[in-house]
Amino acid sequence: MASDTRGAPEFLKRDDYVDLGSEPLDVDRYINPDVFRAECEKMWPRVWQFAAREEELPDPGDYVVYENAGRSYLVTRQPDGSVRAFYNVCLHRGRKLRTEDGCAVDFKCPFHAFTWEIDGSLKDIPCRWDFPHLTDEKMQLPEATVARWQGFIFIREAEEGPSIEEYLAPLPEHFKDWHLEQCWTSIWVAKVVDANWKTTAEAFMEAWHTIETHPQLMDYLGDANTKYNLYGDHVNVALTPYITNSPHIPAGKLTEQEIADIAAERTGLDKMPGYERVIVKPGQTARQAMAEFNRQQYGTDLGYDVSGVSDTEMVDLFTYNVFPNFSPWGGRSLNIVYRWRPWPGHERCLMEVRILSRAPAGETPPRAVPMHLLGEHEAWADAPELGTLGFIFDQDMFNLPFVQEGMKASKNRKLELGNYQESRVRHFARTLDKYLA
Repeated sequence: MASDTRGAPEFLKRDDYVDLGSEPLDVDRYINPDVFRAECEKMWPRVWQFAAREEELPDPGDYVVYENAGRSYLVTRQPDGSVRAFYNVCLHRGRKLRTEDGCAVDFKCPFHAFTWEIDGSLKDIPCRWDFPHLTDEKMQLPEATVARWQGFIFIREAEEGPSIEEYLAPLPEHFKDWHLEQCWTSIWVAKVVDANWKTTAEAFMEAWHTIETHPQLMDYLGDANTKYNLYGDHVNVALTPYITNSPHIPAGKLTEQEIADIAAERTGLDKMPGYERVIVKPGQTARQAMAEFNRQQYGTDLGYDVSGVSDTEMVDLFTYNVFPNFSPWGGRSLNIVYRWRPWPGHERCLMEVRILSRAPAGETPPRAVPMHLLGEHEAWADAPELGTLGFIFDQDMFNLPFVQEGMKASKNRKLELGNYQESRVRHFARTLDKYLA
């Protein structure tokens, strides 16, 4: 791998790749509605799902409506600072209690005014005399299990199962010095994609599609030099070298200064207020120069000491994937978070892209920005807050509806995967099969 991991944490140096063989995948897992129904019954209730970030509900009474795979929850901040998740369903006639995020002193049903406190206890039943059979205990709102880690809030329908630390392992070890709890959601854009949620998620599990889908990145992205690691059933990572040539670019075609300049221009870095050109000093690589720049921008300027943080943690792309639909980026510079949800059936999904910004040292992260949901005829590039990333996402999304259509038209019904560069796709598929079995 082209990344320079000298001085980096030991976990970056270990080879945790496991050979999963070369058996093809059946297209039914993406196009068959019976598979989707099995996921809703056997998988989604048993996994930890990323439901919200802490900065989405900083104050008592704040709540987030989290919906996925036919379930709806009210993720609610309690007066003592804890978080609880209630099923977002009135126990009288079944109406959803809330349809949008907000802040509440109680949860009153808009249909008949049955009302619950924010701790889920029954507050009021109009015409209570007509419901002598309903006790307060019986009318407590049912809850999902809640867990919190580095600013992320997770829920699980099943009461039994691994703790969040066990489920996420080895993320607690890997992320312990990256402190995403210091961050806040500064950009949040989403769009409905005409493809299965797995089809969409798997498009972000390998980097070698860059050569055809994102050719403009090849001058400063080491796509095919990506290192892939697999951990247990639930976690894998792609570590992609950044600010370095793709191995598909002839050696010596670009100078180190040209690589730095092209990266700044094509990522929009050179348009940022106060930007000063990243100068590659004699004997330096473009990566090393950019790491110095990032230490200033993401460390010193915010009051953090990152002098001992390795170049790879300051520059490279750490794209983790947590089964089934949560992808947080690691490192100390660009922290992106992906989430994919069926929307609502098996042939469409909602893809969300968050960018986390780090709050200045000692300051409480501000409240998250609201999600910008793009319309049917809007492109990712129409979200100005994404900058040049919007165009990159459009390149990815252009493929996906045709992938979904192509699988339905397939004669042999098989998908052939690369043994290494697509190992994360196979790892993801094998874990899903375990749940469905």
